[in-house]
Amino acid sequence: MINHLKELRARHNMTQEDLAQKVGVSRQTIVAIEKQKYDPSLSLAFRLARCFGVKIEDIFEEDTDVQN
Repeated sequence: MINHLKELRARHNMTQEDLAQKVGVSRQTIVAIEKQKYDPSLSLAFRLARCFGVKIEDIFEEDTDVQN
């Protein structure tokens, strides 16, 4: 999964720590999501989307280069 979390965070002038506190996770979780090493739960994805006032699809999209 590809995500645009880092770009959204930058547009909103938020640090990783700011975002982590707003959605109730650790900064390390935000780092892992931004580095695409961790896909968030659906619940966390909704919290992230609400935090930025966007749809989940505006943050996360399927990586079409990955073969199943």
